[in-house]
Amino acid sequence: MAKAIMIQGAGSNVGKSVLVAGLARAALRRGLSVAPFKPQNMSNNAAVTADGGEIGRAQALQARAAGRPPVVDMNPVLLKPETDRGAQVIVQGRRQGTLRARDYGTHKAALLPRVLESFSRLAATADLVLVEGAGSPAEINLRAGDIANMGFAEAAGVPVVLVGDIDRGGVIAQCVGTHAVLPLADRARIRAFAINKFRGDVSLFDEGMREIATRTGWTPLGVVPWFADAWRLPAEDILDLTAGPRGGRVKIAVPRLPRIANFDDLDPLSAEPEVEVDVVAPGRAIPGDADLVLLPGSKTTIADLAALRAEGWDVDIAAHVRRGGRVLGICGGYQMLGRRIADPQGLEGPRASVPGLGLLDVETVLAPEKTLALRRAVHRPTGLPVEGYEIHLGDTQGPDTARAWLDIDGRPAGAASPDGRIAGVYMHGLFAADAFRAEVLRSLGAVAPAGAYDAGVEAALDALAAHLEASLDIDTLLSLAAEVG
Repeated sequence: MAKAIMIQGAGSNVGKSVLVAGLARAALRRGLSVAPFKPQNMSNNAAVTADGGEIGRAQALQARAAGRPPVVDMNPVLLKPETDRGAQVIVQGRRQGTLRARDYGTHKAALLPRVLESFSRLAATADLVLVEGAGSPAEINLRAGDIANMGFAEAAGVPVVLVGDIDRGGVIAQCVGTHAVLPLADRARIRAFAINKFRGDVSLFDEGMREIATRTGWTPLGVVPWFADAWRLPAEDILDLTAGPRGGRVKIAVPRLPRIANFDDLDPLSAEPEVEVDVVAPGRAIPGDADLVLLPGSKTTIADLAALRAEGWDVDIAAHVRRGGRVLGICGGYQMLGRRIADPQGLEGPRASVPGLGLLDVETVLAPEKTLALRRAVHRPTGLPVEGYEIHLGDTQGPDTARAWLDIDGRPAGAASPDGRIAGVYMHGLFAADAFRAEVLRSLGAVAPAGAYDAGVEAALDALAAHLEASLDIDTLLSLAAEVG
């Protein structure tokens, strides 16, 4: 029978996703069959699974750490923000519709049976299920109908470990305050605590650990020092890409769109020592010395195109092209490069038809059928193989598709300008292919691309597991896991 333990945070972004990935790899190295599970995630950075659905990319990384393919049951509810007040709701890998935040608050309790169904199926395949919470259980205003934290823990009978982030400051108040505001039953579900992201001499926080343990009664599991190589792991948040080394022979500029999505294309590039991935924040111009402007995916293409124009980035991109620069659009970025984008059914917002950037002679019409598929392809200009996935609404057609950028399963895909300097494609994940990435970077001026991206991720996961073994009492943590199913 499987056992399960849940990692919840004393706040958002305390490092739960990375900790679960590290614990999954540590458990795997101990000979356990382990599976990650997150009842509810909110992210536009999604992964396509082998069973044809989508989940949060953090759970795909955790699955990799656990040595198993990602499946939709690992993240049964995924919320993909489309506006400040609404999100697309993905249930067990499939789009269910779009709800405003207030409406979702009353709807989420109805999703609990689906969440428990996925949890039960996953638990039947593993010795240990590592469950990740979302946000913080201290948000007691969200407790009614909760499926992300204590509501799930109660329904599934899973004990909890609370994690605090000392890098933000006030970690004693984070933990003790969580204890203070929780209802008694929820408070009792927390069995232990750990502190994450410590910089410096860990012994300096010995008294802090004693204070938290005394005031809460929870078992201390240890203090995790800052993991300097976290930037080598695929990023869950676009801001995480700024954590790696800066500078380099090749500069790739990426406008940070408000609803940027599926930006895992950037992870292999940011891991290259000769490459600087410059994520251009609002208020900044796209740098004039960029070798490549990469337009990333978007959850709401038309709205993000309007935001791009409002920042003046369209003018910067046009100047970049006039100087002989290169532009690559992926998914939503590909759609933006065309002459027009039409959303006749209002799938991403109000019904609209808007001019694109006009850099490719193509047009896109958004349609309700969503493409979700893993792909193998060949890059036509080089003949090199690549692998990845498609996750998009819409179809793109026009004269420039005659110069397809890829062959996917024998069919042409994508488009390129007559001189080849502007290209677009729907397929994500291209740059994880070492030979392809090296060839592209050499064409931009790199001398010795590092290669072996996947091996680097595996090495980082192993290093993370060793890091946690050295700093956390993993034996005690595993002993707290309860039988489920």
